[in-house]
Order: sequence, then C-alpha cells, then structure tokens
Amino acid sequence: MAISSWNAGIIRPVAVAPAGPYQDGAASGVWTLDQATFWIKQGLWPTAGNVLQIAAFVGASSGLGAIRIDQINIPTTGNATAFGELLAAQVSLSACASATRGVFAGGSEGGRTNTIQFLTWSSSAGTSDFGDLTQAINSLSGCNSATRGIFAGGSNNTSASNVIAYITIAATGNATDFGDLTANTRGLAACSSSTRGVFGGGDPEGSASNVISYITIASTGNATDFGDLTQVTTFLASCSTSTTGLFAGGSGPINVISYITIASTGNATDFGDLTSARSDLAAASGVTRGVFAGGSDLNTIDYVTIASIGNATDFGDLRYARSGLAGASSANGGL
Repeated sequence: MAISSWNAGIIRPVAVAPAGPYQDGAASGVWTLDQATFWIKQGLWPTAGNVLQIAAFVGASSGLGAIRIDQINIPTTGNATAFGELLAAQVSLSACASATRGVFAGGSEGGRTNTIQFLTWSSSAGTSDFGDLTQAINSLSGCNSATRGIFAGGSNNTSASNVIAYITIAATGNATDFGDLTANTRGLAACSSSTRGVFGGGDPEGSASNVISYITIASTGNATDFGDLTQVTTFLASCSTSTTGLFAGGSGPINVISYITIASTGNATDFGDLTSARSDLAAASGVTRGVFAGGSDLNTIDYVTIASIGNATDFGDLRYARSGLAGASSANGGL
C-alpha cells in the first residue's frame, strides 16, 4: 500500500519506519490508523510492555574475552554472539544498565582503573567513553533503577572500599559520591528493584562474608543492613526482577543459588543450584529469567525462571571462557 506520513509538519511521500517494536522504540510524527496498522503488520510498531531482552557479558582474566563483548537473547537459548569490543581489555569490572544503555565501570587494565564506558543496545559498535568513577578500583558491584546506575565497594590501590557512587545513565560524565556500604567490601554482588539496590557477600578485608545490605537508589546515603545470605562467600553474581533478587555461585567454588524479596528485609532462602560450581561469574536478567555466565575460567551459560524455585538449566556457551566478567541487560535496565 502507498502511505504517507506527516512527521513534525513535514509531508513525506515515503513513510519512515518506526525504530522497532519495543516500548522505547521511536515512532515520532503524526500517523493515521491505516499507517499504524501497516507497521504493526510488519512487526515494527512500538508496543507497551514489549521490552528488548538482550544481555552483554564483558571482561575476562585473560585472552580475547578480556576485550570482546558477548551478547545473548535472554528469552531464547543458544550460544553467545559478538557485540563489539570494550575500549581496552578489562577484568573484575562491574555493570549497570538502562533500557537503552549498558554501562561498565572499573576493573584492572594493567592496574586498577576508574574508567566508565557504555554501549547502546541498538548498536553492536562496542563501547564509548562515559566518564570516571570517584576512584580507580576493581572487584566492585553494580546495580540500577531505570535512570540511575550505582557502583559500590571493590578493591582500590590500598584496601577494600566502602564507597558507593552513582551516575545518571542517560547522560555522560563522572560518578558522584552516594554514601558508604556497611563495611569495606570487595568481590560483592548487587541486584535491584526500581527503588532499592541490594548488595550481598564479598570479602571485607580478609574473610568472606554473608552480609546483605541495601540502599534507596533515588536518594543518597549509607547502606543499611538487610539480612544474611545462605552462604559465606565472595566473587558471586546477582540478578533480579522488580521483586526478587538472586545470588549465585562464589568462592569455593560453590553452585548455590539463593533468593531474597527485595521490598522486604531478612535472610536469603535457598533457590536451587547452578549447573556447575563457579566463582568470579556474572549474571543478567530478563523479564522472567536470570542468566549466569562464565566463572572459574568456563564458558558456561545457564538460566533459571526467577519466579520458580529450582535448579539452573543449560542455556548455551560464551564465545570465550571467562572469569572476572560483568553482565548487563536491557530488560533489567527497564525496571
């Protein structure tokens, strides 16, 4: 059918396709019902509730995985594919995300770094410079609301850190001080709802911990005690839906997955097991799934349905065996 569209008062003889079927896809201009129906039939009209669900895994302790980015489509299963490269090889970095951007911070690049870099989910061009953290650090954790990214803890040049910093994900620029964790902690994991960021496990200066603490993301201030994990562990991974947070793997290595209800406080409860025991792994989540990748120099990817207690199932493989990686998701970024 021949159609015309009127975008910002400009008559166009050929319609400009909307950016995509996801709820944040652009379809600017004035459209008739016939025109909207045309793009709906093509599967390109933005639809409320339809969220892009891809995850990126970045960084590694050695090899090509230290600079190359892997991506997966969370609702399916299968092996990871290429998504560009980091600005430089990194290990023990952290991640947060919005529905449009994935942001990666800190890590070791021949020494600890304060670099923050970002990718755009709609492009596979790799990362660009975002700004700097408040300190050079690795083995930190990250979480987010739909608009704000949080980075916490880690190991600086002298000791474990209790620093929490934040960014506005849609902008670029340096991180700003948010407050402090309940203890200096490296190797911790973080998850979030739209309002709370929750931090679990880690190594507060010499011994692993089971401590869980939390912040209110929209404000600033120090973390507050939440409860305890089921295991004393460090270098674990965490992901979440808007209501439930999962913590998995960790030093040992162990295969344990535990869960919390983010809106409440209290101790974690056993959820199930990973397909293999691993530490120094990464996690990301979609609308319903949690995905765990790498760790212990493996290329394993496995997943769980977050609403259903049980063991993880094989998803596929990363392109590279990785430890010390970070994971981010476009779906979790839309919380």
